[in-house]
Amino acid sequence: VEATYLPKDFPTLQNDTFLRAARGEETEHVPVWCMRQAGRYLPEFRESRAGKDFFDTCRSPESCCELTLQPLRRFPFDAAIIFSDILVVPQAMGMDVLMVAGKGPTFPDPLKEPEDLQRLRTAVDVEKELGYVFKAITLTRHKIEGKVPLIGFTGAPWTLMAYMIEGGGSNTYSKAKRWLYRHPEASHMLLRMLTDVIVEYLLGQVAAGAQALQVFDSHAGILGPVQFKDFSLPYLRDIARRVKDKLKETGQDVPMIVFAKDAHYALEDLSQSHYEVVGLDWTIDPRSARERTGGKVSLQGNMDPCALYSPKDRISEIVQKMVEGFGTRGYIANLGHGLYPDMDPENVGAFVEAVHQHSKLMIKQI
Repeated sequence: VEATYLPKDFPTLQNDTFLRAARGEETEHVPVWCMRQAGRYLPEFRESRAGKDFFDTCRSPESCCELTLQPLRRFPFDAAIIFSDILVVPQAMGMDVLMVAGKGPTFPDPLKEPEDLQRLRTAVDVEKELGYVFKAITLTRHKIEGKVPLIGFTGAPWTLMAYMIEGGGSNTYSKAKRWLYRHPEASHMLLRMLTDVIVEYLLGQVAAGAQALQVFDSHAGILGPVQFKDFSLPYLRDIARRVKDKLKETGQDVPMIVFAKDAHYALEDLSQSHYEVVGLDWTIDPRSARERTGGKVSLQGNMDPCALYSPKDRISEIVQKMVEGFGTRGYIANLGHGLYPDMDPENVGAFVEAVHQHSKLMIKQI
């Protein structure tokens, strides 16, 4: 049986490059990590996960810890992100979610009409419902031995709402968007409920040992600018503001990243939303992103994951161009989306190495 690990007396952090870049401070190299770095592209990940239910794995702190650490044994990433899933929040609110092979996450009984909101738990005891994530974070902070910072995360309210109404992934998200047009009050009510749980969840992750937080608005791009301003942005801002205000009371300061995929129309707004870092997908030009965010935030991203199918020397060229576009200050290298299961780990290694190599040279030349 694992000894009980407490969220204190963590090993000293040895590499804070990621945290410094998030705050716009000077670094010796550009830090790099990958969304879904703990993922099916790694044979050891597939082996650990074999025959086990996805959400059972999420509920096992030992499994989450092992999966989080696997990529760090292979690659010199500058950060780790806890292995979990954004849909643990709807589960905590009382919804059933299954991971169906070949189909992905599925809600057997999605929300159909506003009266279905009555099925949701109003007062969620985050410690009781999501304590397994907190335990995983604490355990991982001890086992990571201070190598790199550990990132906690959540899905954003709109993205979670979209899943809860669609019942799974979708091309159009028309069922969820129908709510926004047809039931705006009920939509705001659901988004407020989600926001309240998310704030407590993120604070719990920090208390458990998370050193940075990322909010994933994966379905932001399905909204237009008007709907985004109405149904996503206010809640993203609210989350950052409430988390930061609460942390300030205890003198804590944890960098926060917002990743609103395909919401490039909202770049200016996102850069003024109380997040230190704005994550970008690959559809945005690095130089224009810098201009449009006016140096107010650090940027994270944004290589097309499919560039990892290139030969290694080509990956190196693509990375060089990307780092030149963003500049080395206030920049965290990443992909513009998660790693795909059929990617070659060797090429992921080449990506990490290229970021370190090119950025070191550029910083020396300054």
